[in-house]
Amino acid sequence: MSRQVVRYGSMRNLAVMNCRPGVECRRGDEVVVRTNRGVEAGQVVCEATDKVVAYMNQSPAGTILRMLSADDAAQLAKLASLKSSRWDIVERHVRQLQLQMKLVDIEQILGGERIVIYYVSEDRVDFRELVKILANQLQTRIEMHQIGIRDEAKLLADYGDCGKPVCCNTHLSAMPPVSMKMAKLQKATLDPTKISGRCGRLKCCLRYEFNHYEEVQRQLPPIGSQVVTKVGKGRVVSQEILAQQLLVEMEDHRRIMIDAGEVLSVIKKSRNHPD
Repeated sequence: MSRQVVRYGSMRNLAVMNCRPGVECRRGDEVVVRTNRGVEAGQVVCEATDKVVAYMNQSPAGTILRMLSADDAAQLAKLASLKSSRWDIVERHVRQLQLQMKLVDIEQILGGERIVIYYVSEDRVDFRELVKILANQLQTRIEMHQIGIRDEAKLLADYGDCGKPVCCNTHLSAMPPVSMKMAKLQKATLDPTKISGRCGRLKCCLRYEFNHYEEVQRQLPPIGSQVVTKVGKGRVVSQEILAQQLLVEMEDHRRIMIDAGEVLSVIKKSRNHPD
């Protein structure tokens, strides 16, 4: 029985799924799967080899039932056509009940087992009455899912400043923690408007090269260190991490840029160099 990694749902969840006997699929195939939410549509990402599975922490499981058929595609199109009217119904009841929540998306499961409503709220919302009304009116199970602003961008954003589709809506399955330390180490501009993504938080891409920057920086004399170079003694003023170069202030107060390999020895390391 083959195993495949499948992406499914509005939140682009990833799961390792077993193929039913007789079902053969490959990367990019549209399939119908059974998850813990019910029967829904998905797309095969790749084969679930042991190496791939090792990278997926506590991935949910499921079963690939069949290839997506013309009837399944027609059902998805029908659900898409109903989304606008169902959105209006949910929004109307939210207003009537005066619930402090912002609707973000409505996801309708292919098999009809449930409708998932994604919303943003600063406070905890008592939506029990809303769920009761909607379940009665829409005749299906209603699942409320509170999300953060980064997840909101994952559902709604299109393109980033780089001109490419936003990472959270393409290849990212989990939101990596990002800090100002990462921006400072990479000498990115600290202008919030330029290092913030569509969600208003620090861009996820600041995380991608951070580990490499840290690894290279550890091999360089820290800022403030006293060093001996081929042209004399000096103090490290700044680092060009990727280029592996140092700006050194010599004893005669000249500042020169040298390759890290030109440092013969480190006399004294700085105790208060920045992290």
